[in-house]
Amino acid sequence: MRRAISVRRSGGWPEHTALATVTLDFTGRHRRRIRLTDDVGQPFLLDLSEATRLDDGDGLVLEDGSFIRVAAAAEAVMDIRCRDSVLGLRIAWHVGNRHTPMQILHDGCLRIGVDEVLADMIVGLGAEVKRHRAPFTPEAGAYHELGAT
Repeated sequence: MRRAISVRRSGGWPEHTALATVTLDFTGRHRRRIRLTDDVGQPFLLDLSEATRLDDGDGLVLEDGSFIRVAAAAEAVMDIRCRDSVLGLRIAWHVGNRHTPMQILHDGCLRIGVDEVLADMIVGLGAEVKRHRAPFTPEAGAYHELGAT
């Protein structure tokens, strides 16, 4: 069985050389050791020295030096649009105060996993919530080590 032994971050490996892709949701992208199946059904063992957060575009390095590309799966999320930056900061504070993983999107919107209680709170504070399916890659946190070998 193929064995992935390290991770190269997106942009730090030749993505065009990937032998395969493995598509995982947010929860499935924080692992150390687990048997996985790539997107065409071939098994491999993820066997890292420590639990590692995997992000879209990262490369899993196999023992022979080849790569499997990590892809972020579309999953149920809520995008939060605020009328101004003050409301955006207020929403971010309230969501963060509940220790909920949150992604900051390029357009300034916020993305969280679907949570109807939080949706009611967010709408009550004056923001819009759009439920849909999309990749979810929340902020890693101030103390999270982003580098990998």
